[in-house]
Amino acid sequence: MFKTVFKISKMDCPSEENLIRMRLSDIDGVKQLDFDLEERTLTIFHINGVNPIEKAINELSLNEIKLSTEETDIVLNESQTTQSKLLWTVLIINFVFFVIEMSTGIISKSMGLVADSLDMLADSFVYGLSLLAVGGTVLKKKRIAKYAGYFQITLATIGIVEVIRRFLGFEALPVFSTMIIVSIFALIANGICLYLLQKSKSTEAHMRASMIFTSNDIIINVGVIIAGLLVNWLNSGLPDLIIGIIVFALVIQGALRILKLSN
Repeated sequence: MFKTVFKISKMDCPSEENLIRMRLSDIDGVKQLDFDLEERTLTIFHINGVNPIEKAINELSLNEIKLSTEETDIVLNESQTTQSKLLWTVLIINFVFFVIEMSTGIISKSMGLVADSLDMLADSFVYGLSLLAVGGTVLKKKRIAKYAGYFQITLATIGIVEVIRRFLGFEALPVFSTMIIVSIFALIANGICLYLLQKSKSTEAHMRASMIFTSNDIIINVGVIIAGLLVNWLNSGLPDLIIGIIVFALVIQGALRILKLSN
């Protein structure tokens, strides 16, 4: 077996990881992919030559450099079952809070909660794609990626239009207490997800990506809580609209990256 290490400069989030993973799923002989998003390195364990792998990664235009290729006697740790259970757990938590935040956001007239709910939905899609990377055909993965990407873009675009309409109009103030309370529960939920992922102590692809993704969600939750406090303090809906537009933009950015998976 061979171990090849790549330095990939433009690999900084789970979307690039999934893009690479799905591209390499067509290559025979690839046994395991270990991603380090912080160091932007990818370690590939394979039994065939490295040329097809190098060519496939090069086609993604992510500024990759092959650092090394060497033979190895390492025994790969098959932990797919454990990883799948953890990914299912965080997927379900995120989807449940998508429903909760979307419904409470509409009721309380908070675009921050609505936007955060779409971010939760985006997380669910990414975790789902990670689960599909464990099994399933390449065609199936790409098809789901395309549907997920377009669905997110559609919802986020509707959200941005609604933010603009509210900014130009005279909507009632969002219910700041609902914003804060629901976001605190979402923060706790994401904290649980991060704890479960870190508890696994896995250095493998999906787990590390999910940890980084969930850490970003915690930051967004805190942003919505701060926006709720500012709504109350300033007696203005502007902070809610600002956090809403920021999160909607992040959702669209993530959706565009997911759409790359369908190419």
